[in-house]
Amino acid sequence: MQHVGFTVPDLDEAVHFFETIFGAVTCLETGKIEADDAFMQSRLGVPEGRRIENIKVLRVGNGTNLEIFQYSGETDSEEPLKRNSQPGGYHLAFEVDDCNSAAVRLRASGVEVLDGPTYVESGAMAGLTWLYLRAPWGQFLEIVSMSGPLGYERADGPRQWSPATGH
Repeated sequence: MQHVGFTVPDLDEAVHFFETIFGAVTCLETGKIEADDAFMQSRLGVPEGRRIENIKVLRVGNGTNLEIFQYSGETDSEEPLKRNSQPGGYHLAFEVDDCNSAAVRLRASGVEVLDGPTYVESGAMAGLTWLYLRAPWGQFLEIVSMSGPLGYERADGPRQWSPATGH
C-alpha cells in the first residue's frame, strides 16, 4: 500500500503529533488546492463549498505513507465517526519494537491511551501485543509488537507484511 489518506481538523496539530509520537517526516506539502465546486464534487466526492486548504504526506519509518488533508467549508452538523464499531470506522496501526515501553512513553507524553497493552496468548494472533490510543482529534490508532511468528504463521499460513522485516 502506498498511502492512507484521511482528513483532520487541524493539520499542524496532526503533523506535530505524528512527528513527536511516531518520528514522522513530512515528504510533501501542497498548500491550498485551487479548484471549483464541479471539480471537488466530481473528482473528490465532496459537497460544494469545500476546499482543500493543505495536504501533507508523511513518512513513518518503513511503513505506508500518511496523506493528511485539511479542508475548509465543512460544518460540524454531521456527527463524525466516534466508534470503531460504526460502519466505516477504522484505525491506523503502527508496529513498534516493544509495545509495553511504547505505552509508557505515550502515557508520559499525555496521549490518551486505552487499557493495555494486551498480549495475545493463544489462537491466530498468539504472540501479538497491542494497544489502542487516540490522536488529539479523536481518531483511533493502535500500536502493535510481535514476539516472533504469530499463531496462524506457525500453522504455515501466509504471512502479513511487516515494516520491521520489509516482507
